[in-house]
Amino acid sequence: MEEIINKVANSVLEVFDLEDYYPEGVRAQIDISQWLLDGYVLKENDFREKLKNHNWSQYKDQYVAVSCGTDAIIPAWASILVTIQLVPYAKKIVNGYREDLDASLYEEVLSKIDYSVYKDKPIILKGCSKKPVPMRAYILAAQYLQPFARSIMYGEACSAVPLYKSKK
Repeated sequence: MEEIINKVANSVLEVFDLEDYYPEGVRAQIDISQWLLDGYVLKENDFREKLKNHNWSQYKDQYVAVSCGTDAIIPAWASILVTIQLVPYAKKIVNGYREDLDASLYEEVLSKIDYSVYKDKPIILKGCSKKPVPMRAYILAAQYLQPFARSIMYGEACSAVPLYKSKK
């Protein structure tokens, strides 16, 4: 019986797994419509009063996305006012939804990596993940890796899709 050899483990392929860079921490979503009349109408005095009475400390050390879950047309200052209430507590605040928050966190992390270690190497952007990795993180990782990589593939070593090959 022949010995089974793991060719993937012995190959020169470098796996770039975005899960390895997943920013740990609690995420929260704040929906401004909860403070609007019937979820659609912003009455300034009522809105300010509701913000004043809200328990902002519950967001201590959390990453927070601020959005409006209805089609309400709200003035820009409303989101800014919510942000001002969050600043003393939250680690980070973004306008948008959970995916926007995760993308923003990945932007910070990925911008600090030394990609020169991938110089002239074939790279697989690992596709399957157990953590929520937004598409924007994959796109950003590809941008950072391309100047260094000999090639970039997406997926798993057993079924990778070729995306880029250096002309060198």
